[in-house]
Amino acid sequence: MIEDKNQQRTSLSDFGEFKLIDHLTSHFDISHTSTVKGIGDDAAVLDFKDKQIVVTTDFLVEGVHFDLSYMPLKHLGYKAVIVNLSDVFAMNANATQITVSVAVSNRFSLEALEELYAGIETAAKIYNIDVVGGDTTSSTSGLLISVTAIGEVEKEDVVYRNGAKPNDLLVVTGDLGGAYMGLQVLEREKQVFLVNPNSQPDMEPYAYIMERQLKPEARKDIVKLFKDLDVKPTSMIDVSDGLSSEIIHLCKQSNVGCDLYENKIPLDPTVITACEEFNIDSTTVALNGGEDYELLFTISQEDYNKIKANPNFSVIGYMTEPHVGMHLVTRAETKIPLKAQGWNALNNQE
Repeated sequence: MIEDKNQQRTSLSDFGEFKLIDHLTSHFDISHTSTVKGIGDDAAVLDFKDKQIVVTTDFLVEGVHFDLSYMPLKHLGYKAVIVNLSDVFAMNANATQITVSVAVSNRFSLEALEELYAGIETAAKIYNIDVVGGDTTSSTSGLLISVTAIGEVEKEDVVYRNGAKPNDLLVVTGDLGGAYMGLQVLEREKQVFLVNPNSQPDMEPYAYIMERQLKPEARKDIVKLFKDLDVKPTSMIDVSDGLSSEIIHLCKQSNVGCDLYENKIPLDPTVITACEEFNIDSTTVALNGGEDYELLFTISQEDYNKIKANPNFSVIGYMTEPHVGMHLVTRAETKIPLKAQGWNALNNQE
């Protein structure tokens, strides 16, 4: 891609904080009746009547969570919203509002922030959520984004991490490992570009896994599907830090063990191909890669017939008594203790 060196660049110093917020959020519409007052006052006003409210927040920090050398700002804005919505859906709730706060250094122009907020706006429209507040400030260390997501759920429908029971089935949506392998491709091509800026790689074979990294989706559809199938998970979590880490969270909080079957882990063919190219074990990638934003949940065995034919779900194991422990059952039918080796931001500091 040839960069346009003559792009318009408006300095953020031309705007005060409130004028900047007004400019960036002027296109955001309100669509939920629970939003009484959105952006424009000291605080948003929400009215959820008799429903339970879920709130979650995440920080994305340049150089830790994203690399702008290959992450377009519009994609980044979109992804910043998605990672929070995924946590709402993991509670079996519907997302309704978000707030967005950004800190930017003086190397960012108004046009750059407009790109970032265009991605936020796109996610808000696709997932039908209201942007009801936030903040902007300066930064001496690049770009920081904080999104808080709010959702609603009927009291009887909320799902926690601590409800799994022995003999419950362990189920995951979609497929795993794509986001991590997309990151490997992007990092490799970044290094190639640094050596040879004129290289033009063919990225088409990697389209799926790069999209899983750059433009992930949250599984809003699954919350509705549970209702349609009359299924309520006994526990649930989203897969953000790797399958093994998430299983261990469910087991520890539910006080159960687990047998996870290697041959049941869902992998897209492009993930398997990329793993072969990079000489990485695909099971290791699925267990430890993270950022897939699929939903991992447990159900009672009585609900198996309701989900068994649904292509969104893969039964990958079952929960055991706590003294049995947490294990991966390999294709050779040997048991290996599960370890939490997923990505940890606190271990990725310079």
